[in-house]
Amino acid sequence: MSKKLVKDFLYPIETYLIRKACFKVWKEFGGAFKEKIIERALTEELINLGLEVVNQKSIDIYYHGKKIGAYIPDKIVNDKILLEIKCKTFLTKEDERQFWLYLKGSKYKIGLLINFGSEKLEIKRRIYDKAREKFSVNQR
Repeated sequence: MSKKLVKDFLYPIETYLIRKACFKVWKEFGGAFKEKIIERALTEELINLGLEVVNQKSIDIYYHGKKIGAYIPDKIVNDKILLEIKCKTFLTKEDERQFWLYLKGSKYKIGLLINFGSEKLEIKRRIYDKAREKFSVNQR
């Protein structure tokens, strides 16, 4: 049976490589370490896979085209994908809601909320691709 790729799947190569890096770090450390250790290991793994990683970069949040604040995600990969790293027993609805609002208020179309602290690795892929035209090149 051949695998079919979804025709309009957003950033398939990058998200595959990010997931690969997450599973490699998870296999090595599981949920045993604090967030900073996991973040550093994940950065190393992403770079080893040829991805560009920016840590803790402030990004602007907009409302009706006007900057209203800033958000500092854990990582931005290839200037395309936001990563928010958690090491918690479980993700709460509030974690998911907050991440969604950050993604929605930014220029980014995709974000991954990743939890290394539960019994199994959790990766929640979120897409926000509506009204992207509100962000001009100057706002990036």
